[in-house]
Amino acid sequence: MHIQKKYLPLLLGIAIALGIFIGGKLNFSDSPDRLFSSSNSKKDKLDRLIDYIEYDYVDDVNTDSIVDVTVNGILENLDPHSVYIPKEDMQRVTENMKGDFVGIGVNFYTYRDTIAVIRAVDGGPSDKAGIKGGDRIIMANGDSLFGNVLKDGEIVEKLKGPINSKVDLKVYRRGEPKLLDITVKRANIPIKSVDAAYMLTKDLGYIKINRFAETTYKEFKKGLDKLKKSGATKLVLDLRDNPGGFLGIAEQVADEFLEDGKLILFTKNKSGAIEKSFATEKGEFETGDVYVLINENSASASEIVAGALQDNDKGTIVGRRSYGKGLVQREMELGDGSAIRLTVSRYYTPTGRSIQRPYNHGVQDYYDDYYNRLESGELVDSAKIEVADSLKYTTPKGKIVYGGGGIIPDIFVPIDGGMKNETLSYLQRKGFMGYFIFEQLEKDRNFYNNIPRQEFIDNFEVGDDMVYAFEDFLNARTDSKITFLAYHDEVKQYLKATLGDQLYGNGAYEEIFNQEDSMVDEVIKLSEQER
Repeated sequence: MHIQKKYLPLLLGIAIALGIFIGGKLNFSDSPDRLFSSSNSKKDKLDRLIDYIEYDYVDDVNTDSIVDVTVNGILENLDPHSVYIPKEDMQRVTENMKGDFVGIGVNFYTYRDTIAVIRAVDGGPSDKAGIKGGDRIIMANGDSLFGNVLKDGEIVEKLKGPINSKVDLKVYRRGEPKLLDITVKRANIPIKSVDAAYMLTKDLGYIKINRFAETTYKEFKKGLDKLKKSGATKLVLDLRDNPGGFLGIAEQVADEFLEDGKLILFTKNKSGAIEKSFATEKGEFETGDVYVLINENSASASEIVAGALQDNDKGTIVGRRSYGKGLVQREMELGDGSAIRLTVSRYYTPTGRSIQRPYNHGVQDYYDDYYNRLESGELVDSAKIEVADSLKYTTPKGKIVYGGGGIIPDIFVPIDGGMKNETLSYLQRKGFMGYFIFEQLEKDRNFYNNIPRQEFIDNFEVGDDMVYAFEDFLNARTDSKITFLAYHDEVKQYLKATLGDQLYGNGAYEEIFNQEDSMVDEVIKLSEQER
């Protein structure tokens, strides 16, 4: 096309002006379709905001952290259980739900700037190599592992490695004249989800599941088979403090108790599509009596199992109203190693109950529900549990059950009062008891190591002197003046259980603790009445 020369200056001016205008709007990530779009998408809006901050903000800013905050803010406005998992947490989260990791197989404390072995995992590589409780791991493949230089996470990374690879350790053991050279071959180390499987009485077995991970069903089946061989015709399934996990694994566990064709649960997504899950013919405990223990911290997959059994008139639910999480999440990767767990559907128990409690007053109010239950008196009096007649359902045998917020047990057991359930459980969770017990063992490991496991569980007694020593231990490390006064028996129970765990593992903690547990006592009474 021919352009007359007289118009060239005008066209050149327009081009320069347009270039200046576009340059003012342009960012490295802008594309032509964005620049000339009449309305940018919501995603473009967020992209532009991050770009503007990264390139034009007056101070240097870590935009990765801004993105993390943005993602968390978005998810918090959806529901309490849609969550963001940063890439630095993904490996730990994945291992926890996968059920194993590759390592040397030791439980340890960073004790006085040194790796102190609490206990080698039974049958694991360190156990086979001869590492014992109380050993200090000083070096790994020539790298020092003591002092203030390394954090726990860095220590773990040095002890991990490819499967079947070897790590040369230098180990200090009290009483040995020099450091021990021990080579350990790394292997898959299980992260157990079944804490204990043992007989409570001659015909009543007990299984404790702490979460529903990939390996949980196999662990559960192994424990169940062992108990059946030991004569169990009745079973306690302890799901207290179990936060949930994989939906499919919970279905497999429930299937063991339900007859072929019984509805386990159904899910419904935003479009109304329904997916039902039914029991199969493979169940191995369909005729035995089952008692499911739940409390205010039993959530999600735990509630699926409890709800499936309750709605099918199978077994007895014992304890307190469960957490109330009826939302199903799917994990979705974000491309940089991070991921989100996004709520994609709701689940319903066989009678049609949604047990998800309301979250319309915000996330903080939702997570403060425990304190609301405590203040209302619900945790000590079943009459204080609020139910709505509009959410009343009936099981096939005519039992009334309620939706709208957790599984309400058939048999209510109040929370233990006072220090036992609050202060002591806090001290145990925060590691105070574990550190104290480790120090007690260090004083005379030979004495404790010579006590057979069952003799310890049945006959060992914690004395008042150890309770007083624990008080001194706490008061030297906290700002509070702690005295147990009337709670010596409860403290002794916790201390003995922690001792048993560090000495023997394999469910010793639960076996000791359950000797004075009110829910377990209630179930034993129920099982004896039903003989």
